[in-house]
Amino acid sequence: MTHTLHHGGERIAEALLAHGVSHLFTLCGGHISPILAAAKARGLRVVDVRDEATAVFAADAQARLTGRPGVAAVTAGPGISNAITALKNAQLAQSPLLLIGGAAPTALQGRGALQDIDQRPLVAPHVKRFYKLRRVAELASAVREAWALALEGVPGPVFLECPVDLLYDEASIRGWYADAAGKGTALADRALRWYLNRHAARMFAGSAAVQIAAPPAAVAPQCGEGALERAAAALARAERPLLVIGSQALLRAGRAEALAEAVGRLGVPVYLSGMARGLLGREHPLQRRHARRNALREADCVLLAGVPCDFRLDYGKHVRRSATLIAANRSRKDATLNRRPDVLALGDAGDFIERLAAQAAPRPGWAAWREALDARDRTRETDIDQQAALAGEHINPLAFFRAMDREAAPDAIFVADGGDFVSTASYVLRPRGPLAWLDPGAFGTLGVGAGFALGAAQARPGRELWIVFGDGACGWSLAEIDSFVRQGFAVIMVVGNDAGWTQIAREQVKMLKDDVATVLARSDYHRVAEGFGAAGLCVKQADVLLPALQQARALAAQGRPVLLNVWLDKTEFREGSLSM
Repeated sequence: MTHTLHHGGERIAEALLAHGVSHLFTLCGGHISPILAAAKARGLRVVDVRDEATAVFAADAQARLTGRPGVAAVTAGPGISNAITALKNAQLAQSPLLLIGGAAPTALQGRGALQDIDQRPLVAPHVKRFYKLRRVAELASAVREAWALALEGVPGPVFLECPVDLLYDEASIRGWYADAAGKGTALADRALRWYLNRHAARMFAGSAAVQIAAPPAAVAPQCGEGALERAAAALARAERPLLVIGSQALLRAGRAEALAEAVGRLGVPVYLSGMARGLLGREHPLQRRHARRNALREADCVLLAGVPCDFRLDYGKHVRRSATLIAANRSRKDATLNRRPDVLALGDAGDFIERLAAQAAPRPGWAAWREALDARDRTRETDIDQQAALAGEHINPLAFFRAMDREAAPDAIFVADGGDFVSTASYVLRPRGPLAWLDPGAFGTLGVGAGFALGAAQARPGRELWIVFGDGACGWSLAEIDSFVRQGFAVIMVVGNDAGWTQIAREQVKMLKDDVATVLARSDYHRVAEGFGAAGLCVKQADVLLPALQQARALAAQGRPVLLNVWLDKTEFREGSLSM
């Protein structure tokens, strides 16, 4: 479809609309204002936040939950540098997203313009491609190309650098250039006017009309039949098979239910990690939650679906050397990291499991293996119950999560944002279903909470939404309570307040005999929430925990964000948990 558009910001907005984008996450800036105004005028919801990283985290979360690129826009210079951590997190989590960054005017780059830096070396290592746009006619096609690239192969972020003079109408830009050139008659003045006129002509050439095209269909890469056959044969021989499913298997978000059904038919005991948590719901006869390391060391056939042998699997040492290792992954690098698999299935991990389930059948002999693993889970759950029953001065974190798990809505979404408290949650909280758990991923980034919640609120409107923070991690998100309140996002925020960076302190004090930089105060985080217009509740004793959880849910149901400041007792539940 051909459109006549007034300025470059409109071209980008039209292209986003053609790609089905409904939300644009941003922190405002003069370099990107035309994009924001044009997006709003066309019905895209512009979600403005208080930190650029939050905008990128939000786009990341939306991408994970929909399987389509999320979109964020940030201003030039510090706007882009502030977003780098979130951009890197998306890259390592293999999340498809578009980051649109402003830039100084093309004619003034390298001449000391406001917030003018060379942005390519800063951004390029963290994206699949850095597009440096120089002509208005390129804008819409660049969006389409970037969208396709973000989804292609191993998904990831793509960056579009849009100088501000590409985003306004031609008459305005020529007027600015004329003012900059002045009316002097000296040779240098005349040369400058000639140069700027030529520059403007090149920049706006062919921009009278622009083709707005729908996005190309995204096709997930498939592994070959040979890998499927070898994997099916390995399972047929196995006596103690094990399946580990990671985030990458959920890249095709729309196939989550089909993947869950395939796992059920496959009949192999399974551990779920990252975004795959909740794939099988709260309870499933094949799902195991505890003693994964021991299970991997005993299994004679291990299928890693979208899971690399990184620090989370002790660099491959958790899998016994004599076991048949099957790795299904879109990335050859991830599939072969630290441990070369016996069967390499290069392609979409979720698709691989679906196709494998059509070829492989459960063996009756696996029943004893499943029961052995189940017995360990029951033993560990009993141990957690016993530790949760220990009373202290304030709230036992295990008891808190047992209560939260009982009280949260059947369709609740949990966002996990760092720290010892959140790591404890992973042992106790049971995600309700597929794509109902969001965590940073392999980068282990703190500060994702508010952004992930904003993205989840757009992708899953009407769902009860919880953020679980450590008291250290919550510091990155507190200002975004303002964003929740202004824009009507009824998020329930839980801060586990144990007055410290506990996961770090536990090992640091033991090894170095010093708690330097790990001590925090029992701050009134609930009062910060109240100051931004949200509800704040402080929970210090176990006898008021259940009423507080119920009150928080009631407030959220009424459309009000609420923060629970939960005073925790110290525990040794996660002794020795620090990863290297």
